[in-house]
Amino acid sequence: MDMLTMAGAAVRALTARKQAPSLYDVCDPVFLGRKHGDPHIAKFYKTALANPALRLLLRKAGLPELTDPVRFRAVRDALIAARDANDPDWAAIGRPIADLLDTVTLQHPRPRPIPAPTQMPRLADVDSAIRAASDHLLRSWERHGFIPTYAAFNLIGDPDFDSRAFLAALTGLNARSYKNSTLLFNLARVFIARSPVAGVINPPWRGIAEPMWEPVQIRHRSAYYDAFYIEALLSFIETGLGTPEDVRIARRIIADMTEFCIKTSRERVRTADGEAFDVITALAPPPHPRFSRFFTHIKRDLGFGVYVPDCDTTACSISAATQANSTDPILDQPLIDFYASYQVRAGANAPLVTVPLNDNVDYDGGIVTWIDNVAGERPFGNDLDPTLNLDVLEVSFRNCARWKIIETPSRLETVRRIVDFHRRLVASGGFADPKSHVYYLPELYCAYFGRCYVAFRALDETARRAIDPDGVFEFIRGQVLAYVQDELVAREMNVFDAALALIALGHLDAELMHFTPALHCILNHLGEGGRRGPFKAYEWNKMKTPTRILVGGPHVTSAFVLMGLALARRAMLRSQHRG
Repeated sequence: MDMLTMAGAAVRALTARKQAPSLYDVCDPVFLGRKHGDPHIAKFYKTALANPALRLLLRKAGLPELTDPVRFRAVRDALIAARDANDPDWAAIGRPIADLLDTVTLQHPRPRPIPAPTQMPRLADVDSAIRAASDHLLRSWERHGFIPTYAAFNLIGDPDFDSRAFLAALTGLNARSYKNSTLLFNLARVFIARSPVAGVINPPWRGIAEPMWEPVQIRHRSAYYDAFYIEALLSFIETGLGTPEDVRIARRIIADMTEFCIKTSRERVRTADGEAFDVITALAPPPHPRFSRFFTHIKRDLGFGVYVPDCDTTACSISAATQANSTDPILDQPLIDFYASYQVRAGANAPLVTVPLNDNVDYDGGIVTWIDNVAGERPFGNDLDPTLNLDVLEVSFRNCARWKIIETPSRLETVRRIVDFHRRLVASGGFADPKSHVYYLPELYCAYFGRCYVAFRALDETARRAIDPDGVFEFIRGQVLAYVQDELVAREMNVFDAALALIALGHLDAELMHFTPALHCILNHLGEGGRRGPFKAYEWNKMKTPTRILVGGPHVTSAFVLMGLALARRAMLRSQHRG
């Protein structure tokens, strides 16, 4: 991020002349000093939008169309209805704000093509970067007792979250507090995007994965993140670069994180048929998430009071525990039976997807995201993300024999329908479209397909033929490799982009020459993280509601760099042996 650009935008925002009604002209009379109506929406407004820092930036940002008293009144009446109605008509409330959202145009990053370097980096330099990334993770554990991840709000929102998606979210989300926050965040983003404040909130950056601005990062811990830290440390051990003491510490950390994933974060739920399963919750009960006191105090005010389990955290945690050779009985559950109850069948249970943010995707055969807890709560409604479905396949392949998938027709059908979901997505080219993804970047899809492909190739030939008689995995491999080689590494990257490229290239057995641009990118930026680690924090995954919330952190970057470099190192050694 260019700090001079941000500073210039801040100066323009602070010195601009006010020429039209601002966010605060619309909202202050509705939410400040009122004792009736829904108390959450007023509390959220005061905490998230009317705080002194944001008010200073946005107090002069106005919308000319709100000088029309009819439009001004329509927006204010919608907010009053959201505040006062016992059973709000969210579609009607959202319409005047949706009309304003239609005036906002945001774009995804478009990195410029760059010439490819021809010289492969030295293996010694790759080894040094692996040691730097692994040391960052090991030392952080010793310092904190866990490896943190961070969340950061980007109030300008997601480029694909348009007026249609906004109305779909308002009507499809379940918790009123979450609807409140989605409503107000999206009203605020219009004032932000159409003023100089946009340059402060959303300055341009290098590559595709968005950097995370340090002052607004919220530290936390989740089983989903620990699962990938387990994979990173396992890849470090496999390189043979660690000292005996490093390996001892890494194994102790892996054991602790495995327990956190499958014991501390375990939660019992029931399917619609009443069958009980142990799954993994998105956020364990306090104090395990390790939130700071500040965020613990305000998270309920922001509408994040209830967390429920999800299919992705469950899949990745069980996969990591399997790779760590856990013997916990939770691994013996035929989890694919549970996923079958959350699988979309066109025309039969399509309402499973209540928040269709990516309705350009054919959902048939896909697994939805959120799991009802025992109390029946699902505050986020439900959506469907393609990358999550790769994780479901990956854990199913790792436990194929244990869960008797090939021997059980219903289980085999569930897996084959997920495979066909991916076939259609990739054949349409939709996998490379950011709009197709709810929580991830297309580049993440490519890296995660690599993980899934390796697990698939590890099956015996009989199992592979039963699951994929038509060669879908080889078809997808070709499409993903073409995207990574012709698009991702052929353009300007940041470190996180490069790590994802290496993970895809390494798992999919790409030719060594395609690794070169990503390796140079990582090695040239080693040390960019300054005091916080070898590398900066970048977007790993995101939420699109209630606004764009990025999740990542410098430790996440180190973990993904470690996994990518370990695969590149293996390819380099293999090439040397052939030579």
